[in-house]
Amino acid sequence: MTPDLVTIENVEEARALLAGVIRRTPLEPCRPLTAKLSGPAWLKCENVQRAGSYKVRGAYTRIARLSASDRASGVVAASAGNHAQGVALAAGLLGTSATVFMPVGAPLPKVAATKGYGAEVRLVGTTVDESLLAAQEYAHSTGAVFIHPFDHPDVIAGQGTVALEILEQCPDVKTIIAGVGGGGLISGIAVATKALRPDVRVIGVQASGAAAYPPSLAAGYPVRLPQFTTIADGIAVGTPGDVTFAHVSKLVDDVVTVSDEDISRALLMLMERCKTVAEPAGGVGVAALLAEAAQVETPVVAVLSGGNIDPLLILRVIEHGLVAAGRHLRFTVRCTDRPGQLATLLAQIAEQGANVVNVEHQRRDPRLRLGEVEVDLSVETRGAEHSDRLVTALRSAGYTVTFGI
Repeated sequence: MTPDLVTIENVEEARALLAGVIRRTPLEPCRPLTAKLSGPAWLKCENVQRAGSYKVRGAYTRIARLSASDRASGVVAASAGNHAQGVALAAGLLGTSATVFMPVGAPLPKVAATKGYGAEVRLVGTTVDESLLAAQEYAHSTGAVFIHPFDHPDVIAGQGTVALEILEQCPDVKTIIAGVGGGGLISGIAVATKALRPDVRVIGVQASGAAAYPPSLAAGYPVRLPQFTTIADGIAVGTPGDVTFAHVSKLVDDVVTVSDEDISRALLMLMERCKTVAEPAGGVGVAALLAEAAQVETPVVAVLSGGNIDPLLILRVIEHGLVAAGRHLRFTVRCTDRPGQLATLLAQIAEQGANVVNVEHQRRDPRLRLGEVEVDLSVETRGAEHSDRLVTALRSAGYTVTFGI
């Protein structure tokens, strides 16, 4: 039986509930994307929403609609972090207790923030799906109300308020693009957009390492991924929900995928060019536009759905993004082991305008011939073309240059 779809009236009711609770987040122009797409591109900055993501919209709407007796029993949720913080904040505002199950590997700042909003945190399982099962078992055994991260009409209605703001802030929008995990955000956006502006295209984006929607849409029903992995932990969901799948299959125009390299490159661009911090799941819409994974008509609005990123992950993302953009190059040079050879090699790299970050000699590898040495190098370049010129120059000088060693 196909679930009933959320209506625009439901989204408007959610907006009334959220008045004075959430922040009307800014819509900021994005010059790099505007230049690439040859038309206006905007960022809907839910990364600066209360609790750092759009999730509080759906969580508050769901909890606010519970009866007084249900709220007295407390609520329980499962999340990699953003829904956890949204539920914890909403529960505190509405005077109910919250228990949140999170995967063992959940980012420490998200765990700490969830506790800071007053929720009890339990670390269970290695994926959100495993945490969801634990949360549902807890709800069954204690009577606490389970607040699903995406697969509930009230949650979808709350998330749909993002689209109401976009349509007011950018009346001439032609495309809205946002990340997809379980599908609550894109479902809500599609409900509001298709009701008010059916001409606007709504595009969802998944990380290629955790993309359950493309095979599910092809099959016509939710399909469980046997395994999944991505740096975008906020959208690492192995199975679409029944309610969200019904909305996505009927209302969303396209669902595309991006690689972790695409995501890293997008986050780096957002930090460098837009002075904006987004978590990996929050930047997948921008990643799709940069990677040309989706055909879009401008003006386009990309939803930055969250900004809760571990500082340690930021370091990894920056390095990964530099590598993906061709600005950080790692390679190995094999050459003769004689005095002055390293100085000559480094001088030739300097002549090409590259900056050496790290150098390591390898003399004891059994693959080396007598009198040979391998030099592992990390260098900074100005981009992919500059990297190509550097490698070409070294090979022309007689060096053997290899990658991935």
